[in-house]
Amino acid sequence: MKATGAHRLVRFARACACGAALLLGGCQGALFAGLNSTNERAGVRHFDDVTFDARRELSLDVYAPANAKDAPVVVFFYGGSWLGGERGWYRFVGDALAAHGVVVAIPDYRKLPEVDLDGFMRDAARAVAWMHEHAADYGGDAHRLFVMGHSSGGHMAALLATDPRWLARHGLVPRDLAGCIGLAGVYAFLPADVDDDEMLDVFGATPAERREAAPVAFVRGREPPMLLLSGGADHEVDPENSRELATALRSKGERVELRIYPDVGHAALLLALSQPLRSHAPTLRDVLAFLSGDATGL
Repeated sequence: MKATGAHRLVRFARACACGAALLLGGCQGALFAGLNSTNERAGVRHFDDVTFDARRELSLDVYAPANAKDAPVVVFFYGGSWLGGERGWYRFVGDALAAHGVVVAIPDYRKLPEVDLDGFMRDAARAVAWMHEHAADYGGDAHRLFVMGHSSGGHMAALLATDPRWLARHGLVPRDLAGCIGLAGVYAFLPADVDDDEMLDVFGATPAERREAAPVAFVRGREPPMLLLSGGADHEVDPENSRELATALRSKGERVELRIYPDVGHAALLLALSQPLRSHAPTLRDVLAFLSGDATGL
């Protein structure tokens, strides 16, 4: 891409990244296509459309460093209010991490209103279990498998790391995970603003019911280490979600790193993983430090 084209993309991405509503609205196709065109593909192998659940016709994409051996593995869950999104949009996430030595799997999962919480969490757990079994096929180390997600995907990743019932179906427990990375995740349903009818069907009509779907409600002192990143200018998911989950984990003596970036918005936190927007937030730096075990405060 020529410099002028890159500059246009950055301006367009800034406009789209001002809020999740825009990110998930009409501009997302052009935005993701542009970001994905700038990926670091050198030395990265792509394995597209790998089936992990044949019965439900669910697939994932794998991004692996060339000649990877015993590399850390990340299963990334994208956001979209549990309603939308598709794995191909997030190629920039897979390429960014794989270019730095990480094997990445990005699965699709069923969404509202086709399924409720039980449905998409079963899909998430199945994707993690599949990657745990097949990590070595891509040069990854199953003992260094992390879950990661943005927004509602952060909720899914954190629920896998806190509520043991999901992974138990596959003979795993949360501490079989090497860690959990949450980007602006919905962990405590704060503020209590779930008022859409479809959301109420999934998460309950009262704050008490919604809390039972929140990762913070399941912290018992049996969780893997966590890295929680949020933007101080996030008007879509209150950063208090991250603070509350961090407080709950610390109260049980668990290892957690909390970082809130000033003046960074909800979508911008994730888009900073892409090459054109990397200077907007240290998301990639902090994620890689956590994956390598170099994060401070743990």
